Amino acid sequence: MNTTLVFGPSALAASIARTATLRDAPPEMLARWGDSALTQVEWLVEEGTTFALSQYLQVLADAERTSFAGRIGAGITDLLMNALGFTWRDNASCLSSSLAPHADFIYADGAVSGHGVVLAEAHGSFAASTSLAGMTREAKRKYLRQVRPHLAAASPHGKVIHGYSIAFGSRPGTAGAFLHVAETLISKPRGRRREPTQPAPLPSPEAAPTSLALSAHRSNFAIMDAPSVVQWIDWVRDDGERPDEMLPSSFIRIPYAGRFFLCSMEMGWPFGGYPDWLDEFWHPRWWPPLRRARTLSWGRDDFAGWFAMEEKAAEGFLNALSAIVRNGRDNLPETLELPRVDPTGFGLGGDDAVLGSPDSEYRYALYRDGLALLGSPPPRRIAGHRTWLPREGIGGDRP
Repeated sequence: MNTTLVFGPSALAASIARTATLRDAPPEMLARWGDSALTQVEWLVEEGTTFALSQYLQVLADAERTSFAGRIGAGITDLLMNALGFTWRDNASCLSSSLAPHADFIYADGAVSGHGVVLAEAHGSFAASTSLAGMTREAKRKYLRQVRPHLAAASPHGKVIHGYSIAFGSRPGTAGAFLHVAETLISKPRGRRREPTQPAPLPSPEAAPTSLALSAHRSNFAIMDAPSVVQWIDWVRDDGERPDEMLPSSFIRIPYAGRFFLCSMEMGWPFGGYPDWLDEFWHPRWWPPLRRARTLSWGRDDFAGWFAMEEKAAEGFLNALSAIVRNGRDNLPETLELPRVDPTGFGLGGDDAVLGSPDSEYRYALYRDGLALLGSPPPRRIAGHRTWLPREGIGGDRP
């Protein structure tokens, strides 16, 4: 594994939001949790090119400092798992209904695609005594206690075949951080390996475990302020009443950094329908959505954060969700054919190349499942409007 994890402020804030919203809380509540992640990064992480904690961390109560360290640890874990090629995620509480210790998250895709899922345990520590040796011990201890006992266990998303324990720490008042990853040992087979008589069929590169895709996108559309989509996901997962299939979800289509993204207007334009004049009179000062603004500052790059979905990824999932609505949740497929996106704004590497071109004016984070936190500069225009109808799927620019 590469020894350096590179990430920008938007990626860190987005990953904290992604990991904090993987439970079945109301989507309106999870949207506020996503907002709070951006605020925390703004105030508690220092400006600069090397990770450092802000002086404001010291004025918080002990419990708040401990909680923030845990959130950062979870965010770093999500960044690393995405950088390693994993796409779909869920909270690992589904492993056990008891209080037995278990890892924090379940991931799928990447190297284990078609074989099972992996566990990821997260740990964060911000203490004056934090050291690499301490993070190494903590990662190994948590692996032995909370990951290894669940290897080969059955989960709602598949068999657990591998696991990681990721510890991240930093000393307040000093620049730099310590990261250690403990993972399942992959031992070489003894003796001569027999070739299978019939090669196992390779899974489609776009096949995603349905249960994990629904969990990941429930979180995504919640922090995007699209509660109607979340309600349909809950119905598909047999949790909640069947929503009104005649009510559409509205999205605006905006060009950004050479791609198109869909941004929910369900909560941003609270008056129902979609005003035709919005395209003509669109101005960056209205960005983020009209309901509220989120602004962060990191060094000289001030940016506003707006959670959005890469258009092809959103279209693929929403159409797959519509197919389930039409066919009924009793006929839920084991996998969904969903596109992946190459990450932007973070990655494994020894320099800033993984953050994108240094000459680019765009500062944003984009994940494999299509979720993005768009930063500076604000989008300059609207390229259209798209509507999702639960039974019919997502329509064109002007359905």
